[in-house]
Amino acid sequence: MKRLARTVIPHIILTIFSLAILLPLLWLVRVSLTDRLTAYKIPPEVGTLGLMNFYEIFERYSFVAWFLNSLLVALISTAIALPLATAMAYAFARLNTGGSALRLGVLASQMLPPIVIVLPLFGVFLFAGLLQSHAALVISHLTIALPFLTWILVSFFEGDVARLEEAARVDGATRWQAFRFIAVPVAAPGILAAGLLGFILSWNEFLFALVLSGPVSQTLPVGLASLETHAGVEIAPLAAATVVSLLPVFLLLPFLRKHLIKGLSLGALK
Repeated sequence: MKRLARTVIPHIILTIFSLAILLPLLWLVRVSLTDRLTAYKIPPEVGTLGLMNFYEIFERYSFVAWFLNSLLVALISTAIALPLATAMAYAFARLNTGGSALRLGVLASQMLPPIVIVLPLFGVFLFAGLLQSHAALVISHLTIALPFLTWILVSFFEGDVARLEEAARVDGATRWQAFRFIAVPVAAPGILAAGLLGFILSWNEFLFALVLSGPVSQTLPVGLASLETHAGVEIAPLAAATVVSLLPVFLLLPFLRKHLIKGLSLGALK
């Protein structure tokens, strides 16, 4: 009985926590497949299921434009931030560039409320003629993604990576060769995990997009917020749009899960 209890109880606890995480997603899918009247009913009813809400978000709203804008901004900002953050993290970990003061400054930048950053950026982009453009969103997302990714990646270039790099330097490798052929490949799982987190951070960003975007560059979070009308929240179309907005992350996770878990655990152990 004790052996059975040790096996069953942890599974019950894990199942309860898993249901607590999955229940909101299942509720979201249910609402997205029901009609508007059924979606508002309390207690909830299943009603007639269908794809009418998904058709509506593509026909009535500029959902495709919102989706593509978010995808474009997230991909470009991640593609720029990741190599820069990798170089900065390597400099902090291996060369101690700027000392503890610069490291603390990078960390402290994450403590600032976003509204403190967005107002100066609004003035700069307005003066430069970049307001309501994709470039403004990419640059603004870099201000939050670059310090975040740098701080994550610092630990990946310490410990075993440092020892392997020192061995390569003893064998005659230059600093650049050790960085390119030793440090980066060994830290690749962590870099991949950081890139995925940076993509999600940019994909979900709302405040900068709300203030700096325009009709042409409006992203998905701002577009979803516009579904709140004078007649109330369009909860059924909003649920359908939210389900579709989750697809990129769910499509990426099965391919990147192994590297993501390995990368995050590697950083935690170090």
